Amino acid sequence: MPDDSEAGSTLPLRARLHHIRADALDGDTAQSGGMRRFAAVSGQSVGSERIWMGQTHVAPATASSDHHHGASETAIHVVSGHPEFVFLDDTNGTPEEVRLRTSPGDYVFVPPYVPHREENPDADEEAVVVIARSTQEAIVVNLPHLYVHGREDGPDGPGH
Repeated sequence: MPDDSEAGSTLPLRARLHHIRADALDGDTAQSGGMRRFAAVSGQSVGSERIWMGQTHVAPATASSDHHHGASETAIHVVSGHPEFVFLDDTNGTPEEVRLRTSPGDYVFVPPYVPHREENPDADEEAVVVIARSTQEAIVVNLPHLYVHGREDGPDGPGH
């Protein structure tokens, strides 16, 4: 939760700055198997209306469940480790797995509704990323499998 002892804690949430300490992130967020998400900036913690920000930790030799983030745009900044982001592409007529291999300092953009998963192939090092979303809360829709975004056969129906 925010550290409001530093400034004007009697002011309404949206009338002051908020300091969220690294040791005060909120683990009570939407989760996918193989990952731990921690909220820093959210509607609940600071009164944000159009953004969510936090961290995701992927344990060594682990993959998340297949999922998407609903209508939310997601921006990812790799802090440590070498996580891989996996999605399907069928521009050649056949669904093909695409794997984005990242390093610390890299960024990844995930458009709304695009099914994907995060993997950490390193057997020893946890991967940590900072995430910003265009919604005030973390939306996570876990899926039974990956599918090509926009195909009629996606589990969320036409266009998803």
